[in-house]
Amino acid sequence: MTSRSHSKPLSHRRALSLTILLAASCLNGLSAFVVNQNIFNSHDARTHSREQLEQRCFVSPSRPTIHISSSSPSSTRLYAFTPPRRRVLEWIKRVAFGGLVASSVPNVALADGETDIVNNPTPGSVIAMEFSNLDGVAGKTGTVKIQLYPEWAPKGVERFEELTRVGFWNDCRIFRVLPGFVVQFGISGDPLTQAKWRGNNLSDDPVKVSNDRGTVTFATAGANTRTTQIFISTRPQGNAFLDKQGFAPIGRVIEGMDIVDQCFAGYGEGAPAGKGPNQGLIQLRGNSYLKDQYPQLSYISKADFV
Repeated sequence: MTSRSHSKPLSHRRALSLTILLAASCLNGLSAFVVNQNIFNSHDARTHSREQLEQRCFVSPSRPTIHISSSSPSSTRLYAFTPPRRRVLEWIKRVAFGGLVASSVPNVALADGETDIVNNPTPGSVIAMEFSNLDGVAGKTGTVKIQLYPEWAPKGVERFEELTRVGFWNDCRIFRVLPGFVVQFGISGDPLTQAKWRGNNLSDDPVKVSNDRGTVTFATAGANTRTTQIFISTRPQGNAFLDKQGFAPIGRVIEGMDIVDQCFAGYGEGAPAGKGPNQGLIQLRGNSYLKDQYPQLSYISKADFV
């Protein structure tokens, strides 16, 4: 009996690997050239989009906003260059190799009883939140319903349910509202309550779905730093760049996204980058600080399981 040689398929695979590595190296140089040209033609970093700003600057659960000054040439270059270059490279790679990869990777069918957790996840609890002071107007309220999906992020869902059961969300101010990006809440109005949770870090869930518009996720400042702060993505195109930063969605708004869009945004970005609330002072003084200096903030008057 003669054995069949596998040298030819192995040789093809090696050649393909070398070709892809060489092409990727060339594409990396090309993407750098494209983005450098874009920066060269831009007279001021402020002409770059808000999306680019937000990709390099976000509020962490325990630290104030990271602010990169547009007056610093080196900072401006770092901030303007890195995310677009990465996006250009990824886009070129997808175009160049998308068909090749698709043709070489077989379609994998779901096994019996297995669910598509991205498009058809098994639903968990539904939490109803009453948002008050919408548009900064006293007495203007609306209900937001959040569907949780334990398959997406089981640890995050468990924490969100626990915070709901103990009434943590009640009277929480929505202290950061950036239209076309996120609304952010999750610092208790009672400093003593907040102190109990501030160091109660939650270990990470892997990111299984993207941060599309309407998704709900815990804010994170790095590995295993989630506590109580929440982002709801409001950008129509979604905030996919949060995926790589470890923001694992736990659910999505299934009713009342129009209510989320009415959260008062007049105070802008938080301190020190903007004139909005300072997270350190919220942690220290709670709602007494917010009611005194930021009375028009929208807030969650109550939250409970449906």
